[in-house]
Amino acid sequence: MAGEISGVGTQFLRWSGSAWVPVTRVKSIAGPTKTRNFIDITALDSIGGYREFITGFRDAGTITLNVVYTRDGYEVLNADFEDDDDQNYQIVLPDEDVTSLSFVGLVTEIPLTIPTDDAVTFDTTIKITGPVSIESGSAGAP
Repeated sequence: MAGEISGVGTQFLRWSGSAWVPVTRVKSIAGPTKTRNFIDITALDSIGGYREFITGFRDAGTITLNVVYTRDGYEVLNADFEDDDDQNYQIVLPDEDVTSLSFVGLVTEIPLTIPTDDAVTFDTTIKITGPVSIESGSAGAP
């Protein structure tokens, strides 16, 4: 089964201004949740009575990280939440090509989950602003 990989070894990185720094203790990553809008151009003379559409804007969606709570990790992502400026992020996959997905985003949610019998976690949601770049090898400076 060529091409399949395990998530073990995947990294989520944040640009610190001079280097990519890993966000530690990430349990899972969901996204990007890309979508595309369609514009209805159906008219009375549309062929065969079928609706017609053209493409509209694309939306790169969101990334959600499930992270085991550490104060340092929480403070870094909470600072991104408090900041009005977007931030550069990157997901690096552990495949043969070292595939990286790089994007700019804004932290929109950072709720804590405090269970009775498991680790404290926080689920950070990042709204992607613009496209997601897919490259081989870890990308350099944004």
